Amino acid sequence: MDLSLPHQHLSQALQKPDDQVDLAAAALYIAQIADPQLRIETYLKALDDMAQVIQSRLPVERYPLKVIKIINQYLFEDLGFRGNDENYYDPRNSYLNQVIDRRLGIPITLSLVYLEVARRIDFPMVGVGMPGHFLIRPTVNEMAVFVDGFHQGEILFEDDCKARIKQIYGASAILRPEYIAAVSPRQFLGRMLTNLKLIFLNGEDIETALEMIELLLIVMPDNGQEKRDRGLLFFHQGRFLEAAADLKTYLQAFPEAQDAIQVNELLKRITPETES
Repeated sequence: MDLSLPHQHLSQALQKPDDQVDLAAAALYIAQIADPQLRIETYLKALDDMAQVIQSRLPVERYPLKVIKIINQYLFEDLGFRGNDENYYDPRNSYLNQVIDRRLGIPITLSLVYLEVARRIDFPMVGVGMPGHFLIRPTVNEMAVFVDGFHQGEILFEDDCKARIKQIYGASAILRPEYIAAVSPRQFLGRMLTNLKLIFLNGEDIETALEMIELLLIVMPDNGQEKRDRGLLFFHQGRFLEAAADLKTYLQAFPEAQDAIQVNELLKRITPETES
């Protein structure tokens, strides 16, 4: 399958080692699928400009909590970035250019803005893919604090994260170490794209959901579940040859999958179609 220019650029961006991946540029390539006229440089410069203002406000002694306070004041008070509680599942909340333009986002995209300005002022932070709510964490001196970009840069501690997990999953839920581990660029982009995929599936926009899966398979090329989902959507569209190829690939990778019986049954239905 021929790749469009944004697809090519995303693929090229991910060829680099993790610590060299330009996460903002990669996110903008994803946004370019929705807006082909989007100028990547415009939004990278917007992040540069934000960082420049923050840099000018930093004291000589850059105590981490002081730096966080200054970033919070600029992003959330001066610029007015905030979480979009009113329309959380608006896809614009997941496109970085729209988040920068509208000052509205969801936890992962507001975290991305925060991470990118922090990186530009040499204040290292990482994304934390906690289930149900994305956070960020400074890596300076192995600080055990988290920053919640969706709630105005609120500072959280591990006990707060435990409480949130219980709030989401019930009183018996525990905070597993992997819930607060740093995510890689691929994991970060994968979570963004999964959000978009689910939004479009819920809105029954199959074509755009397929587009998100194509991007997910650039980010995570060995993800069998995405090939399964693409196969199911191809089947829904009557594209039986493509559906069969993806579903067979899925079963080869996951022969003991919980849905293996159902997928095999679907393949039996498809086979006469592909042979006719």
